[in-house]
Amino acid sequence: MLLPTIVAAWLAAPAGWDAQSTLQWLGRLAGIAGFVLMLVAASVSIRIPGLDQPFGGLTELWQVHRWLGTGAFLLLLAHPLLLALSAAAVSPAAAAEVLSPPATHRAAWFGWAALVAMMVFLAPTFSFFGAPRYQLWKRLHALSALAVLLGFAHTLLLNRALPAWAWWALGALAFASIAYRLVWRKLHPGARYTITAVTPLADRVVELALERPRGQRMRFDAGQFVYLAPLDPALTAGRRQEHPYTICSAPADPQLRIAIKALGDATAALQHVRPGTDVLVDGPYGRFFEPGEQDRELWVGGGIGITPFVGRARAIGLAGAPVDIDLVYCSNDASRAYYLDELVAIAERVPGFRVWPHYFRDEGPLDAAWIAQRCEDVSARRLYACGPAPLLRETRIIRAALAIPRRRYHSEEFSFL
Repeated sequence: MLLPTIVAAWLAAPAGWDAQSTLQWLGRLAGIAGFVLMLVAASVSIRIPGLDQPFGGLTELWQVHRWLGTGAFLLLLAHPLLLALSAAAVSPAAAAEVLSPPATHRAAWFGWAALVAMMVFLAPTFSFFGAPRYQLWKRLHALSALAVLLGFAHTLLLNRALPAWAWWALGALAFASIAYRLVWRKLHPGARYTITAVTPLADRVVELALERPRGQRMRFDAGQFVYLAPLDPALTAGRRQEHPYTICSAPADPQLRIAIKALGDATAALQHVRPGTDVLVDGPYGRFFEPGEQDRELWVGGGIGITPFVGRARAIGLAGAPVDIDLVYCSNDASRAYYLDELVAIAERVPGFRVWPHYFRDEGPLDAAWIAQRCEDVSARRLYACGPAPLLRETRIIRAALAIPRRRYHSEEFSFL
């Protein structure tokens, strides 16, 4: 990723280094580097089961995608501004022409159109515009294809710092990824499963049991997640809309189990989905638990974020082998600890698996002292956390207070997946 930018910087370097030539060089370099980042961001947006594993899971891969996209946008925004500043040394009219080129200058307008498209599809990711809506964000993100196409036309027509084959090589990866996401995934949205049971766990929380009609089972690791799109025609919202949900069944379970909490229109409608109807399932993705670890662990889960721990606990319960794991189950009160009885039952038959309920309503916010009183050698444990944003913020504070190294801390948030 850095090599094209370094080569371009060398090729585009001015003979003299006065203010005007330096600003022009910086402007060209910002455009080249920004578009390289944009193409790489598009390339890593692909979503294929298993491809995310070398990157630490899909949440980690798309965090990289997000930073690449943000960096690309800032550099591409600086690109015309730096060129205008360089032109201002000649005359104000020259600077104005950079920012507002003649209508016949198609290449320049391709660049401006690409930048506007980026502004539109990136806008929902910034909190300035308020709480984003997942489906709107997904639809707007389709504009990324237009932005890449327009940016590619702009670059090929105007940029001479890199040979065309270098841009075509980077562009091929980006366009292949976009085509896979926007075309192939639409034609092949996932495997069809049938809902065999809908079990209420608490108010506005249900667990779905899913089965593939031909008996083929998905292979997955505890803590992974899938995208699920319901097909029930009676649903009032969310039909054929995919959302990510953590698998809460053990990998050896013949059924795929998904817990769903009503957090929006689509998830609220799923509380009433009918057994016998089908869903589309795509996955698995993610890598929450470190593979092959036989370590002392501390789990902190709350809300629907308890599900990866439920899946792992169920696997531990089936294996029956001794472990050294403390689970802190956070909820407002006992009525919201919907998996507590099952987890306690697993703890009673598996040596070394301990469950500690924490109720905010009775005990206040979770803190390091509360955990240290119940969990031995806590600073030597690997800490896993999953739950709502306030709980994850508290967990990060607890990690620092308990001197648990960052490399032994793992958390997962499903933001814009």
